[in-house]
Amino acid sequence: MNTLPALGAHPTAGADLGRAETREVLAGATFDLLVVGGGILGTSVAWHAAQSGLRVAMVDAGDFAGATSSASSKLVHGGLRYLQTGAVKLVAENHHERRVLARDVAPHLVNPLTFYLPVYKGGPHGAAKLGAGVFAYSALSAFGDGVGRVISPAKAAADNPGLRTENLKAVAVYGDHQMNDARMAVMTVRAAVEAGAVVLNHAEVTGLRFNRGRVSGAELKDRLDGTEFGVNARLVLNATGPWVDHLRRMEHAGAAPSIRLSKGAHVVLRRKAPWRAAMATPVDKYRITFALPWEDQLMLGTTDEVYEGDPADVRATEADIDQILDEAAFSISDDHLSRDLITYAFAGLRVLPGGPGGVESAKRETVVSEGRGGMLSVAGGKWTTYRHIGRTVLKRLATLPGAPLSDDMQPVSLLPRRLPLPGVANPSAVAHRLLVDREPGARLDPRTARHLATHYGSLSFEIARLVAEDPALGERVHPDGPEIWAQVVYARDHEWAYTADDVLRRRTTLTVRGLDTPEVRARVTELLGDRAS
Repeated sequence: MNTLPALGAHPTAGADLGRAETREVLAGATFDLLVVGGGILGTSVAWHAAQSGLRVAMVDAGDFAGATSSASSKLVHGGLRYLQTGAVKLVAENHHERRVLARDVAPHLVNPLTFYLPVYKGGPHGAAKLGAGVFAYSALSAFGDGVGRVISPAKAAADNPGLRTENLKAVAVYGDHQMNDARMAVMTVRAAVEAGAVVLNHAEVTGLRFNRGRVSGAELKDRLDGTEFGVNARLVLNATGPWVDHLRRMEHAGAAPSIRLSKGAHVVLRRKAPWRAAMATPVDKYRITFALPWEDQLMLGTTDEVYEGDPADVRATEADIDQILDEAAFSISDDHLSRDLITYAFAGLRVLPGGPGGVESAKRETVVSEGRGGMLSVAGGKWTTYRHIGRTVLKRLATLPGAPLSDDMQPVSLLPRRLPLPGVANPSAVAHRLLVDREPGARLDPRTARHLATHYGSLSFEIARLVAEDPALGERVHPDGPEIWAQVVYARDHEWAYTADDVLRRRTTLTVRGLDTPEVRARVTELLGDRAS
């Protein structure tokens, strides 16, 4: 492990307040909107609300996207399986949002991905049905990702060396997109802050404030140093995901459950060979198992089972891993599924509407409820439509009785519909510039340049400047991964990273790649301690 010099932090745009200063700002003002929860829903609402002119605060008990929102399948997709239920309009709407994200809002974070859907003898669906399905799916996206079609097993096997060919009859092909969910979240937080929001992670709501029976803010505790403080707000939005009913019971102890939880686990393995396409293999009538080339790894999943424990304790168990590997073996050869290749396993919780039936067939829709104290609780949603959900919730907030936000906010209909996230740029152009026009003294190899371009976009040049100022920061954190030490410093100074997990699991991909060694973790912790007070 290389020894780096101690580094002083210099807070700038996007994280220009230290924790103590942020707490003072939160405690010293009355906000129009306090968003509790910094996942998919919370970050989107905070971003759109700040754009509309509202004074917005957002807090999270853990890290931004620290739970379910960074434990997704990393897909930005139209929802092929929704065609089974006749939800044609929903699929078309999802495709629209997918295209907007990929082309206008986050082309530096959202990448096209070809999917192969294998048809095996005795499988739940036939080639004709799947062929018609992928054609209709691509038609609903205006053929923006090509025409859904059926190809031969030989062609598919040439592209995906791990494809199991025994009893393989045909392969249907369609296009979707994928992204790094944790990076998408932190870029959305940055966008919210640039629009005027005040944010703080690792700040737990310990109680709600009331004024004449209406929720008027929250009591909080800084989980990093124990400081207690409060925030006043005209409206409070409960966007805490799996904890949504916990906060609802703070508003009203007798609040009935509004959601149920389904656990989805994933397994990440080292790839033995390049994969030119993802695999989506039907397991039964409702479920598909994925094999996704992601971050130079192979990600498998997911499970779908009822979860009734503490959301903070959700983990990928040995039983989950066994199930995922067994289901992957339907379409992937055994030598690509060796347990020796596993680098990481993780699990998240889907928030589903309450009701009868199994979770595998439950609708993936947003649950909205207004409490007796005027707090709006929202749960569910997915990354593909997170912008649309944010706008929809903001419209709802403006109509709540006793909280005339509409007097102060710009109408949602007038907000920019395709406002890009920070760093928006063509990743290939950014990577080329990092290599050709790099800052004097900056030493970036092609793998690192490409990694930076697809995770930071044009903000990569800020990281390159750190390397130019201190070439030691251009060294890789681990020789087997593309990340460099400048990313750790950047996460500390500009991306609200306070713990080693913030950096290793969410700001970078080191944990997912299995490169989270004790030496790496110790040095990351040391650098985080060099933060300016």
